[in-house]
Amino acid sequence: MRITDLEVAGYERVARAEEEASGLTAYISVHSTRLGPSLGGMRLWPYASDEAALEDVLRLSRAMTYKSAVARTGLGGGKSVVVADPEDKSEALFEAMGRFVADFGGTYITAEDVNVGIPDLRAVRRSTEHVTGLTVEEGGGGNPREATALGVFLGVGAALLEATGSTELEGRTIAVQGLGSVGRLLAGHAAEAGARLVVADLNTERVERAVDELGAQAVAPDQIFDVESDVFSPCALGGVLNDETIPRLRCAVVAGAANNQLLDETRHAEQLRARGILHAPDYVINAGGIINVGCELRPGGYDVEYAMERVHGIPATLAEVFARARAEGITPFAAAQELGDAALAAGPSGSG
Repeated sequence: MRITDLEVAGYERVARAEEEASGLTAYISVHSTRLGPSLGGMRLWPYASDEAALEDVLRLSRAMTYKSAVARTGLGGGKSVVVADPEDKSEALFEAMGRFVADFGGTYITAEDVNVGIPDLRAVRRSTEHVTGLTVEEGGGGNPREATALGVFLGVGAALLEATGSTELEGRTIAVQGLGSVGRLLAGHAAEAGARLVVADLNTERVERAVDELGAQAVAPDQIFDVESDVFSPCALGGVLNDETIPRLRCAVVAGAANNQLLDETRHAEQLRARGILHAPDYVINAGGIINVGCELRPGGYDVEYAMERVHGIPATLAEVFARARAEGITPFAAAQELGDAALAAGPSGSG
């Protein structure tokens, strides 16, 4: 395996790995270990170029620093991406990825992310101990998607409370973009609470299931931004809030599970604010997963009751973000950045 370190200003370590035998091409980015070892999922995606993969891992790892800082997990921010088509997954590929993770000596700890599940992480675990998210029987906390979806659902209520004065979902319309593992669970929570669902996904089978099982209304993926709704919930990939889509939104709140929703963090956060749309910063509302896997690293190991107690704290954190934004006349995203910066400045003693 050839591992090449890349100099990136503001990041502690960024590296690229390539191995012909396993077909591995991957990047790991450790943005910060100021508050503890960096923890972030492993994403597998058929990136169009090495530049696109590097840009993604850098943005994701930086967001993980702030996600963990604001959630007070006592962890830093890192991420890994594997450049591959999901159909080409193999045990050899993930065993090689484990060797790449091991090269970081514990400064980076991995977990599930897009197109990577528990069976894949078992292969990674053969080459490194720095893996979270395995089953409870294997000493982990299980796939963090349920904790992520629950946290987002609770966060939707907190955002509605700020925007409308009520957390009530009965009769509200939620437009869900993306019905992957987290989006589908979120839609299920919302349907149980009496929300009307409008959904879109590139995978037609997922859409059909949501229509059949949840009574959702389906729209084409390119039409989801135009749906009149109370909440637009992006639960697919990043960059969906941009110059083209923000003017089309017809909602009071944007609150979803996707990472890096704002293509340009500052400018697009301001555009949403100018339109009177409340944005729940993604790395605050979707922190349930990192909270859950981070609990595996506590003395004594994973405790589901403690983990769920922490996940149920996400609405309070969002309320703190919204209150700061109101008081200072800034966007919620800027307010969340301020909270993260304060936690990073305080150092490990400022984390819980």
